[in-house]
Amino acid sequence: MLCYNHLVEEITMKIRWNHRYVQLGVTAFLVIAASILFYYGIFHMKSLITGIKTFFGIMAPIIYGAAIAYLLTPIVNFLERKIIFPIFEKRNKALQKKGRKVVRWICVILSVFLMFLVIYALVMMILPQLIRSIMNIIYSFPHYVSVVENWLNSVVEKGWKLNPDMISQINQYSSRLQEYLTNTILPQMQFMMKNISASFLDLLVFLKNFLIGAIVSLYILADKEGFVAKAKMAVYAVLPTKWATFLVHSMRFTHKTFGGFISGKILDSAIIGVLCYVGTSIIGTPYAILVSVIVGVTNVIPFFGPYLGAVPCFLLILLVDPIQSLYFLIFILILQQFDGNILGPKILGESTGLSSFMVIVAIMVGGGLFGVPGMIVGVPVFAVLNAAVWKLIGRSLDEKDMSADAEFYRDIDCVDPVSGKVLPMPVKKSVSKAQEVTVKAEKNRIWSGAWDEIKRMFTFLVKFIQAKYIGFRLKQKNRRRRRKNRL
Repeated sequence: MLCYNHLVEEITMKIRWNHRYVQLGVTAFLVIAASILFYYGIFHMKSLITGIKTFFGIMAPIIYGAAIAYLLTPIVNFLERKIIFPIFEKRNKALQKKGRKVVRWICVILSVFLMFLVIYALVMMILPQLIRSIMNIIYSFPHYVSVVENWLNSVVEKGWKLNPDMISQINQYSSRLQEYLTNTILPQMQFMMKNISASFLDLLVFLKNFLIGAIVSLYILADKEGFVAKAKMAVYAVLPTKWATFLVHSMRFTHKTFGGFISGKILDSAIIGVLCYVGTSIIGTPYAILVSVIVGVTNVIPFFGPYLGAVPCFLLILLVDPIQSLYFLIFILILQQFDGNILGPKILGESTGLSSFMVIVAIMVGGGLFGVPGMIVGVPVFAVLNAAVWKLIGRSLDEKDMSADAEFYRDIDCVDPVSGKVLPMPVKKSVSKAQEVTVKAEKNRIWSGAWDEIKRMFTFLVKFIQAKYIGFRLKQKNRRRRRKNRL
């Protein structure tokens, strides 16, 4: 091992990295390598995308584990700092390094156990209610059919006669429906079964990756400070100190933005779910638990989440009790107004720093690229990018000795490129009342002349169309006369 280290040191000393030709050679190598990668990426895009998907498929358990560890970090910190450490402090017992490791593992296992307990509770609340609602719809379907049959029998008994055109339309639609079922639905049944089996296999793969990710999260949470320290060490080893410090501060800001938004949104959604259950239980809404869970879970998605959760719940209640569906719609509108105007701002505050327009853009872009997870993560990602862009803009303006306040640019016209002076907006000259009257009269004269011209053109167009129509009718009459004369 010592000989190997000595050999590496000798090779490193012999290579003069500051030499001009060495730098040119490294630059040329990097340019050629980048050109080859660019060429391969352009002309082998499908294989590149397949390779990226394969890589992410292999790394899926690690990614899930990192995500689970990030979400469970606040719970682990709470158990350590608010519950277990205060107990030892009250007993005047100082924990050594091994004792702290044991406490950390206990908190990590408790956090993962709580996560699985919450998932189990949600599944046990949703699944029976969902099966019951589907079975109710299936059992009530014959009742709906009998209602339609009774109505048709009453129509026949009363002797109502249908229009022949209506009968032909009914026959035509029934033949089209039969043809659609025979030629379209039945051939696609095999394709639908393949999709169902593929979805089931995807679900099994997701469950496998999630379970492995939960195991990975145990080890990440057990030594999270060590992973962070090693990452900082690698950053300072590879990058210059200035850029390494900038990257560390940026990652700290990213963690603060992500952590504040995600944890706040989860807390907000949990409160909304509980309030929804209390409200729906009071007004007597069917499937109160199922509806409340759907509303609470979809509320995690910013802006569009409340509507995505309210629509299926409204349709489900509508099948059972139309009046209760109306009550539910009124209640959910009140609840969402309370969440958007009172509860959400109190919990989240200005954690993102984005305007409403930027929030919508972030949700649309994130949802279009990555689906529902993109809609959830899109807002904090855009918040981080927005802060980084504005930080760069502020730094550039500071170098030019200009203000970084947006309000400053509302009342200026431009900046003189020669002198660098700020030119204010030109002030409009005051106009006397006599001049205003003259200008108004001139405008009225112009508009009246234009209106007269429009009316004249419209009259000409109407007369032209009438003449063409009369000529067309005369041609038709002449053709009919010629046909009669021939006969």
